[in-house]
Amino acid sequence: MTFTALHRALGLPPTPFTDAILDDAVAAGVAEAADLDWKSELPPAKGLPTTDFPKDVAAMANSGGGIIVFGVREAQKAATERVDVGDFTEAYERTLRSAAITAITPPVFGLNVHRVGDAGRLAVIVEVPASVDGPHLIYKNDYFAAPVRNDSDTVWMKERQIEAMYRARFDERRHANDALDTIYNEAAAGRDTDKRAWLIAAAHPRIPRSIHVITRDEARAVLRGAAGLTLSYANRSGIHPVENVDLGNPRPGLRRWVAPNTATGEKSIWREAWVGIHHDGSVTVATAIGGHRRSFDGYNAGGEVESVSVESAVADLMALVRKTAQATHGGEYEVRVGIEWAGEQPLRILTKDSIGFTDDGVSTPLHRFSPVKMTVDASGSDDDFHWDVHDLARDCVNQGGISNLLLIQSPQRDAPS
Repeated sequence: MTFTALHRALGLPPTPFTDAILDDAVAAGVAEAADLDWKSELPPAKGLPTTDFPKDVAAMANSGGGIIVFGVREAQKAATERVDVGDFTEAYERTLRSAAITAITPPVFGLNVHRVGDAGRLAVIVEVPASVDGPHLIYKNDYFAAPVRNDSDTVWMKERQIEAMYRARFDERRHANDALDTIYNEAAAGRDTDKRAWLIAAAHPRIPRSIHVITRDEARAVLRGAAGLTLSYANRSGIHPVENVDLGNPRPGLRRWVAPNTATGEKSIWREAWVGIHHDGSVTVATAIGGHRRSFDGYNAGGEVESVSVESAVADLMALVRKTAQATHGGEYEVRVGIEWAGEQPLRILTKDSIGFTDDGVSTPLHRFSPVKMTVDASGSDDDFHWDVHDLARDCVNQGGISNLLLIQSPQRDAPS
């Protein structure tokens, strides 16, 4: 669901954009605001980075986000009539997104582009997300400047405003790291790490969800969707945490939903796992990863970790992040993955030889696994996000002396045009 300046002006709850919403806005003469800009026509696709589009997007991003509506004429800043924007192709949409990345520094990721109406009265709504990377600058020739919205106008930031926004960016990064560490430590608390290694993973949105708390049905949909999506990253050869939690009945926790462990009993407890879907869009995974079954009647030692299990757990985490972001309209996430082990022997990450048997000959003994951190764009393209899954898993197993991933394949990048 979406809640924007249009919804606020018309007194609507969060809902997708419709033709009726635009008609009602015109009928009501809704006025432009800091987070709403009316435009009667689209900028030309050719030379788009040199038009006002990057300036308008940067100004919205610097002002907390908002929407730019193409296809509505205004007078004295109030909507007066619908105007058809003409042909709007997928190639043009890609050009819009590209301009927000290449013509703005730092780039503005996560634009949501909505087509509203039919041919003859087509409108395009560009939803600019709030950003924590401000100030966003645009360059023209040898000069740069930071645009910002001042009510319904776009103006240029003064030096002190730019300084304050940089300070806010650095403060946000510190606070985001603190928030990520907090949920990571909560997920790790109480695990029997002296007996078996645990993989702990946490992901926190850089801009947390705040409109309304995530519902049980939303959490259930995220869990079930992730259980399917993860298999497109890593197949069932490893032990997937999402296959060992209750996907259909998440329980309430402190500002979160918890998918409890279902791997119980003497023969199954080695697969124990817990998943949390937080109301602010955060995700946590805790899964026993040491001491897994090695053969029909044999088990690894508590500090021995199969690399395929690491890959499967990372794939599950990232699938949960992707699905949670879709449910909450999230964008960038800070991700942290660690393996907690307090046993006497060093931690070892094991791979498999060419015929599928466990091989510890290339493993580098670890007295401590250093948590791997990464920033990912959960609203990016499928291929780009798949690369993030791949790179995160590779960084995790590389630490144990393992060069190659066994389950997560490198996605194919599009050939350059």
